[in-house]
Amino acid sequence: MHTDLGLLLLRLALGPMLVIHGWNKVFGGGGLAGTAGWFESLDLRPGWLHARLAAFTEIGAGVLLTLGLLTGLDALAFVGLMTVAALTDHRGKGYFVFKGGNEYVVLVAMVAVSLAALGPGEWSLDHLFGLDLAGGLWAAIAALGGALAAVALLAGFRRPRPEAVVAP
Repeated sequence: MHTDLGLLLLRLALGPMLVIHGWNKVFGGGGLAGTAGWFESLDLRPGWLHARLAAFTEIGAGVLLTLGLLTGLDALAFVGLMTVAALTDHRGKGYFVFKGGNEYVVLVAMVAVSLAALGPGEWSLDHLFGLDLAGGLWAAIAALGGALAAVALLAGFRRPRPEAVVAP
């Protein structure tokens, strides 16, 4: 029972946090248009596509993780999202989040992989439906699959702006 409570609390911390991040991309300050512009500034083109892909992946994976449904696959999505963030927005800024570094995204990805390893607990829809998407194999799938998905996305869609040529 204590373990199930701890896993529920982890899901209630991590899942809604990602939902709110996705919600903010859609309905925050500049809305999807502003988010698209931000993705363009990160050289992710087309920005409108990445704004939607990130927002709806965050909302979907966050809701599913909160409910404890398809936990191993949710963790894969979390790792993919955080890897893209680490390699774009947080890249080259060190570790600490207060300096724009990777601290936050590394922690989120590691907690997600930990949940893939441990499972969502008995107080989850995975348990209710008899789904077993947790364990060491699912942790590896989440970690490696998420990282590979992120690298594939960046290889296919990251288009740095050409450097301005300055005449001597």
